[in-house]
Amino acid sequence: MKLSSFVMSNAASFGVVEGEEIADVGALLKDRFPDLKALIAGGAFAEAAQCAPKAQRIPLAAVTLSPVLPNPGKIFCVGHNYESHRQETGRAKTEHPSIFLRFADSQTGHGQKLLRPAVSTMFDFEGELAVVIGKGGRAIAPERALDHVAGYACYNDASVRDWQWHTHQFTPGKNFPRTGAFGPWLVTADEVGDPAQLSVTTRLNGEVVQSQATAEMIFPIPAIIAYVSQFTALSPGDVIVTGTPGGVGAKRQPPLWLKDGDTIEVEIPKVGLLVNRVEGERPAA
Repeated sequence: MKLSSFVMSNAASFGVVEGEEIADVGALLKDRFPDLKALIAGGAFAEAAQCAPKAQRIPLAAVTLSPVLPNPGKIFCVGHNYESHRQETGRAKTEHPSIFLRFADSQTGHGQKLLRPAVSTMFDFEGELAVVIGKGGRAIAPERALDHVAGYACYNDASVRDWQWHTHQFTPGKNFPRTGAFGPWLVTADEVGDPAQLSVTTRLNGEVVQSQATAEMIFPIPAIIAYVSQFTALSPGDVIVTGTPGGVGAKRQPPLWLKDGDTIEVEIPKVGLLVNRVEGERPAA
């Protein structure tokens, strides 16, 4: 099942995506589940599926898709999690995953503008697989980690490199408004199967700039979930963005920075195709 958050006529809702339409199950379930995060926390995917045939069906073209989860409690991102990317950045090998955080209000949805900050000239792409937590927990064992996954989505963890490189801390370069594209939908874990049997491909203006199998992650998804859940409790609706393959613009010669008017796509088989157009932020008055 595919689920997405959306806005229509200034009202936020969520629904089940079927072909080129979305069934507005949020309108039927809003008294108990005001948003997709609440539906996930309630373990109510089956109820959403049962409601879908009775819900209003709306063309996808008639709605504005929000980030899959506009209000995740926590967004964890994994740095340098493919050997190709670790090597191109010159990072040393580590025994533990490198974790940094994104804020919920730094996100944008499928088909929406990916906003190049006015204060940056080094805006970069990072296609990634996102994991959405369905069942919370602390100190989760790796062999049980996938039982805690609600589903998967595409993510473009776009980086504002000049700000990222101000210090050794990534936070400033990862949290400008509308720089983290998340969508177009969540595909439930039962439809995806083994997340290590996927691939991540990023295209810039139709040309492939990144492509790698998820089996080549340095730290596989169960290990990441187990590690993160040691230092903080995971909650339903939390998001883990699992790292980008090699080929980022910053490490090309010459560097390949995103510019106004570019179209950037992240495609993951079984999961979806995330498309955004780059637009420059207007300088502050």
